[in-house]
Amino acid sequence: MNLKTAAKVTVVAGASLLFLAACGSNNSSSSKNVKQVATIAEKSELPSMDLSKSTDVTSSNMLNNTNEGLYRLGKDSKITPGMATATKITNDGKTYTFTLRKNAKWSNGDKVTAKDFVYGWQRTVNPKTASQYAYLYSGIKNADQISSGKKAVSSLGVKADGDYKLVVTLDHPISYFKKLMGFVNFFPQSEKAVKKYGSKYGTTSTAMVYNGPYTMTGWTGTNLSWKLNKNKNYWDKKNVKMQTLKFQVTKDTSTGLNLFNSNKLDDAYLSGTQVKNYKTNKNFTLRKTASTFYIEFNQRDSNKTLAKAFKNQKIREALSLAINRKQFVNDVLADGSTQAKGYVSSDLAKSPINGKDFADDAYVASGVEYDMAKAKKLYKQGLKEVGAKSLNIKLLSDDTDGAKKSTEYIQGQWQKLGNMKVSNQNVPFKTRLQRSQNGNFDTVISAWSADFTDPISFLSLFTSDNSYNNGRYKSAAYDQYVKAAEGKDANNEKARWTDMVNAEKQLMKDTGVSPIYQQAEAHLVRTNLKGIIYNTAGTQYNYKYMYVK
Repeated sequence: MNLKTAAKVTVVAGASLLFLAACGSNNSSSSKNVKQVATIAEKSELPSMDLSKSTDVTSSNMLNNTNEGLYRLGKDSKITPGMATATKITNDGKTYTFTLRKNAKWSNGDKVTAKDFVYGWQRTVNPKTASQYAYLYSGIKNADQISSGKKAVSSLGVKADGDYKLVVTLDHPISYFKKLMGFVNFFPQSEKAVKKYGSKYGTTSTAMVYNGPYTMTGWTGTNLSWKLNKNKNYWDKKNVKMQTLKFQVTKDTSTGLNLFNSNKLDDAYLSGTQVKNYKTNKNFTLRKTASTFYIEFNQRDSNKTLAKAFKNQKIREALSLAINRKQFVNDVLADGSTQAKGYVSSDLAKSPINGKDFADDAYVASGVEYDMAKAKKLYKQGLKEVGAKSLNIKLLSDDTDGAKKSTEYIQGQWQKLGNMKVSNQNVPFKTRLQRSQNGNFDTVISAWSADFTDPISFLSLFTSDNSYNNGRYKSAAYDQYVKAAEGKDANNEKARWTDMVNAEKQLMKDTGVSPIYQQAEAHLVRTNLKGIIYNTAGTQYNYKYMYVK
């Protein structure tokens, strides 16, 4: 999923999964008399609470804690109980029958039923909704044909068998299907609420209903603070200890640090020298992420001034080679982030063939190395090939402190190539997402966090027709590798791995994008905040079992 700039599951046919009790926090008795309220910093504004249209980490985290799908992802992305109490898998892994709990309600008091899942899923794949996450439904019967407008929404392979049975039919087995069920874009939606709020649905905290541990208040759609309050209608409310979680957007980490030190924040981000200065502090916490920050080059024909230049592989490679990633993560970010080995993040998945990490197995040095001399040579050759003497490039990113440092550094490195002027455009996160989607940029620092623990969560983005392929990188070979991994080799673990490795290598050899770094987040978190579940992939934060000790 989109970020602010700053393991496979094997299914067995006919198996039935019966959930045990949730593994919640073992709260000490001392927490009972403590005020269960905490204030947490967010880096950027909240773009959307629409389950079909959200694309970013902030929205995902808020939706994950105010809503709930078939499963809830616990520690280490383990599946824990959600709306489903049992799962039966038949038809060689192509049919899933979920039994839903009967005591689940929406925050307005309505029952949560199988029909809410059917409606939510159909709404997401409906082309009229324009969901950027519709592609994740690929593999569910008729999803691709519906998304392309070739079949009716009602033909999607999801049916309600009464109020409390949901039957899902796949075109072919999907090895990571259960992981997807814990992702917010597969959560149920109330048709009653969507129709009631119309175009305002999910744009404010009041134009929404919730079926998760918390409900949201105080979000107007544009303001920089809001609250999550314990949901009195949640089926498992007895295990929710927090009464209120307050969120405050704090784009400047110096401001955040001051607020933490004055006891106005309980969880704050750190950056730069702050990380070094607070490394030994008892509140210091470093959270690794399965996320990569990378540069996209706008090759769309609508980018009339620069599309020709960015379609030139030598120019793209020159811009990538000009970035000293080691210097950047050590001296500019200095927050525990590491230089990227490729587009797919490290420590996400290991090879079934040789046990190597995917990032090592698919490593292509030219995609991430620093070589200014080679960069200057390629840039000069590229300019000659496109018939240009110089380039004026705009670099788009967010308006956070970390993003501004990133654009300033890259601007300086690129201008060392000579015959180039780089102008930085730092805008609010929501604006950057919109401009990226619309192709309104020359170059942009984008970021992606894995939606589940499989390389395909990254790789599917850069197929020619994917809505997240903002720069319109196009490679028939790349498309074929990804297609094979998701199609003919889906049940052949080793062949599928090889397909994905080849796809990553193709992307790097082409400099389809330029990976910069893998993010780590440095925080100061009060030591009395317990039970926070953090996952590197998928929705990152699960506050269900959080409490103040």
